[in-house]
Amino acid sequence: MTSITSPRAQFGLILPSTNTVVEAEFNWMRVEGVSWHTGRIYIPQPVLDDDASFVSFLENLRVEIGRAVRDVVTAEVDSLVMGMSAETFWGGKEGAEEFAELMSTLSEGRAVTTGAMACKMALDVYGAKKIGIITPYQPVGDAQVRRFFEEIGYEVHDVHGLKCDTATSIGDVTPDELKAAFRAVDAADVDVLLQAGTNLPCSRVAAEMEIELGKPVIAINTATVWAAYRTNGIDDKLEGFGSLFSEH
Repeated sequence: MTSITSPRAQFGLILPSTNTVVEAEFNWMRVEGVSWHTGRIYIPQPVLDDDASFVSFLENLRVEIGRAVRDVVTAEVDSLVMGMSAETFWGGKEGAEEFAELMSTLSEGRAVTTGAMACKMALDVYGAKKIGIITPYQPVGDAQVRRFFEEIGYEVHDVHGLKCDTATSIGDVTPDELKAAFRAVDAADVDVLLQAGTNLPCSRVAAEMEIELGKPVIAINTATVWAAYRTNGIDDKLEGFGSLFSEH
C-alpha cells in the first residue's frame, strides 16, 4: 500500500545479506514518492571461489529467502523487487518463470520484478538480437545466464565472468575492470551489452560505456529499477543511467 511518505509506490526489495551495492544504486535512481523497503537473505557462507561453492551459495539462499520475504511484506509493500540476479537466471526460461512464481506466492500474490525478466524487458525495447554479457560469476553461473538468454531467443556473442572469489568482493570490482570486461564482449555485430550480478557497481559505468561504444549498455540494477517503475505506472525519465532510463 502507498503511504504519506511514498504516495506512488512502496517496493519490497529482497537482496542477499552480503550485498553492499543494490541499496546505494537503487537510491540513486529513486524518484519522488517512491520508497524501497529491504528484506535481507542471510548468507552464512560468502565464498564463491569455484563452481561448487557458487552452487552452495545459491542453495543456502533458497533456504533463507522465505524469511526475508516474510519480513518485508509486513510493511504492506505494493510489489516485490529482487535485488539479486543469479537465482533469477537459474534453470533457463522455465527456471526464471518458476522463481518469479515462487516469489509471488511467498509474498502473498504480489507482482514481482526479477533481474532476469527486467533484462528481457529492456532488451525487447531495443529490439536486440545479439548480445554480449559480463558477470561476476564462476563458469557454472555464466552457463546459466547464457542458457536463459538463448532460451528466450537471443544470440549470445560471449559471456565474460569475472570469477569473484566471495560474495562481498563483487562490490570491490573497479570501474576500469568493468569497462575492460564490456570491451571484451563487444563486437561490431553485437546490438546490446548487458551486465548481470547485482553487487557489481555498474549502473553509472554502463552509462559511460554507452557513450564510448555507441550502443546500449544495460546494468542489471538499472534495468530492474526501470522495469519496476514501468510495470507500476511510474514513467519518470532519469539522466545519468543510460538511454534505457532517459529515453524509454
